Amino acid sequence: MQFSENWLRTMVDPKMTSDELAHLLTMSGLEVEEVEEVAPPFNNVVVAEIREIVKHPDADRLNVCQVDVGTGTLLNIVCGAPNVRVGMKVPCAMAGAILPPGADGKPFEIKVGKLRGIESQGMLCSARELKLTEEIAGLLELPEDAQVGQNFRDYYQLNDLKFTIKLTPNKADCLSVLGVAREVSALTGTPLTLPETHIVALSLQDKLPVKISAPDLCGRFSGRIIRGVNAKAPTPDWMKQRLERSGQRPISALVDISNYVMLEMGRPSHVFDLDKIHGGLEVRWGKSGESLKLLNGSTVAVDEWIGVISDDQEIESLAGIMGGDSTSVSLDTQNIYLEAAFWWPQAIQGRARRFNFSTDAAHRFERGVDFATTVEHLERITSLIVEICGGAAHVKVGPIDDHIVNLPLRPAVKMRTARAVKVIGVALSDTQIADIFTRLGLPFTQEPGLFSVTPPSYRFDIEIEEDLIEEVVRVYGFENIPSLPPVAANAMLIEPENRRSLFTLRRQIADLDYQEVVNYSFVEEAWEKDFCDNEAPIKLQNPISSQMSVMRTSLIASLVANARYNLNRKIGRVRIFEIAAVYLKSGNVPDGPLTIAGYDQPKRLASLAYGPYAEEQWGQASRNVDFFDVKADLEALFSPKTLRFVKKEHVALHPGRSAQIECDGQIVGMIGELHPRLQQKYDLPLAPVVFEVDVAALQTLNVPIYQETSKFQAVSRDLALVVKQSVSVRDLQDIFAVETKDNDACKIVQAIVLFDEYRGKGLESDEKSLAFRFSLQDTQSTLQDDKIDAAMAALILAAKNKIAARLR
Repeated sequence: MQFSENWLRTMVDPKMTSDELAHLLTMSGLEVEEVEEVAPPFNNVVVAEIREIVKHPDADRLNVCQVDVGTGTLLNIVCGAPNVRVGMKVPCAMAGAILPPGADGKPFEIKVGKLRGIESQGMLCSARELKLTEEIAGLLELPEDAQVGQNFRDYYQLNDLKFTIKLTPNKADCLSVLGVAREVSALTGTPLTLPETHIVALSLQDKLPVKISAPDLCGRFSGRIIRGVNAKAPTPDWMKQRLERSGQRPISALVDISNYVMLEMGRPSHVFDLDKIHGGLEVRWGKSGESLKLLNGSTVAVDEWIGVISDDQEIESLAGIMGGDSTSVSLDTQNIYLEAAFWWPQAIQGRARRFNFSTDAAHRFERGVDFATTVEHLERITSLIVEICGGAAHVKVGPIDDHIVNLPLRPAVKMRTARAVKVIGVALSDTQIADIFTRLGLPFTQEPGLFSVTPPSYRFDIEIEEDLIEEVVRVYGFENIPSLPPVAANAMLIEPENRRSLFTLRRQIADLDYQEVVNYSFVEEAWEKDFCDNEAPIKLQNPISSQMSVMRTSLIASLVANARYNLNRKIGRVRIFEIAAVYLKSGNVPDGPLTIAGYDQPKRLASLAYGPYAEEQWGQASRNVDFFDVKADLEALFSPKTLRFVKKEHVALHPGRSAQIECDGQIVGMIGELHPRLQQKYDLPLAPVVFEVDVAALQTLNVPIYQETSKFQAVSRDLALVVKQSVSVRDLQDIFAVETKDNDACKIVQAIVLFDEYRGKGLESDEKSLAFRFSLQDTQSTLQDDKIDAAMAALILAAKNKIAARLR
């Protein structure tokens, strides 16, 4: 929204500077994006009149003019403009004037000089030379009533400023100078002066038949016939100035008047050439197969979703968007039909964008335009047409034909003072709030602590209590709300020694050659089914897109999507991780400061490794990352804790290459290759290896405990046991761990490592051999063979008793 400051000050003129006014508007929610001068600086330019013209004796295209600049002495000025004539009033730059910079970027100074031997004491100026326009059209001709000798900047109001404000979609009431003036009046208490409207006397009784067949499209349709207009009449300079400073290009008097009132009062209207209308008008929804040539020259196809105005033969206009070419006014137009209507916002929204263009009318109507003042606005347009296009003696004005079929209901909106005080944080009284509503022009009834406000017809943004609270705080002033520190205990807390921070975890996994990613917490519903077998995920009431409709219960799907994104861009090695919350339904979670009843939000750490184990290099053969590489990374993260991996199937993981992760007797996550079904569905050439663990388990550490280092030599013993194929290494490790803990003879065992696995000759088809290396050491004495043998015998016996193992 762009407008002239001088135009605004004709309606409300607060005692403040331009900068203060811009700041006031911005702080009230009408963000001022730019304040721009309407013309660059120049001086010593006055209104002048050409008294005499003679041809230059030595140049065919030059004239020597005698110019009156109001000093009592005529100036001799050489001019080459094609439109120069005697009696013409133009801006004249006298000697010493500084004009705006030219193409070289330097200011242009006017000096007394000679042109082809004739002295020139100044320069007659065009609009282009004063940087008022880029069009080349000869000298800038001024009206006959311009006062000779007056400073041209004052006469042309060039000390004006153009304000450009950025409006939020709910502030459609400020898409006019009057709307902004209402805001300024409410904010400053300055009286508001409304534009003067003279009611034109009726001189004919003609009416155009109008039928509203779609009350859900048009709620009110007002129009009148005006005959005998002079469409060739020039648009007054004051109107042209205001239009240009509002970003509108003057076209013709009738069109300019319609645009002017739209900018002034916020209501788009339309002027039809009455002689081009066949019969009457009908307001209806379009029909499939119909088309319309618009004012912009394009032809569009309409259907049942588009509202139209048609006559007895064809469509004449897109309702609330743009008029048609067939009934457009021209310089030959003599009789017009003037229309102002209320179009339902829901019936206009999205229609212009469908045709890939936007109009000022659609921009306003789809946000809501005052439905109560169509008649008043028609009177304003009529008075301007009569004043500019022919005078009352020639123009014949018919009565306003006002059709009201379906206007919006304006239910009262209640606001509690206590609620407003709680939201705003300022102890406002009923008296202060009542004053604010009065200044805003919001009708209300009041009870102690409760206001009931009826939104005006031009306010489509007031529907709920919070809207009224917003109005109160805007007028009260955001700057007047005190900045107070939070009332809460503020103490430095020492991080426990047995807890790692998330920053430490990120640094540690990054050291293992993983890169962090950050994904949305809402995902596709299909992901929850594929990766978690979750048929009832937590659904969002208002998702930002249909692909992000549920809250995730696992991070793996997001990492797979990241891997696909990188693979599609020819990045063949992907090692990524994410630390984020997942969202689970849980009946055990109560309401609390950081919890919501019925929902658990634990943090998880997940990683994905895909492609080569290491970057390509000469010193190491290339191979793809496997389960055990990622398992080693996971064990390094949990170190010095010992993890236990138990074979376990998961819907997202390969049935034979996945495991459940246990730590300190608790299940903390899972690890494995992606399931072949998902690998194929998500178009991955290789199966990535993933894991996901609870962050809480990773953050908890065991505090180091001092243990004496033995001074005696350690002893190693190898033990090869034959077991059934179904027996896992973990089963044997668990047996050895229990025996080491419970049997005193085995206390000297310090470490157990699997170093070989054998299947084949010498063993049954359902058997395998597992070889372990045992490290034994005593802190008190040198180990003797009998103690070593007793320990090994105990371990062998335990394996034999529990899983029928035998020595190889």
